Amino acid sequence: MEQDRDGVVLYWRPMCTYCLKLWVKLRFARLPYRAVNIWRDPDAAAFVRSVADGNETVPTVTVAGHPLVNPSLRRLRAAVREHAPHLLA
Repeated sequence: MEQDRDGVVLYWRPMCTYCLKLWVKLRFARLPYRAVNIWRDPDAAAFVRSVADGNETVPTVTVAGHPLVNPSLRRLRAAVREHAPHLLA
């Protein structure tokens, strides 16, 4: 999707506590994002494996197409400032 190249995409799976924690932090940070369940989207799972050394490590996030595997909110915000500053407005 076009918005994925300019925005934040959170790749997650059910029962992942790390995903839930990041999800909550994203909501409080008021960063717009799109969530993709890798267990329902085989292409998304393949993408995560391609950027996580063959593993389905979640949460994996892309910021304007730049992947971050299991990022902290601080690292995610830094990536947004660098690659998608328009989302901070």
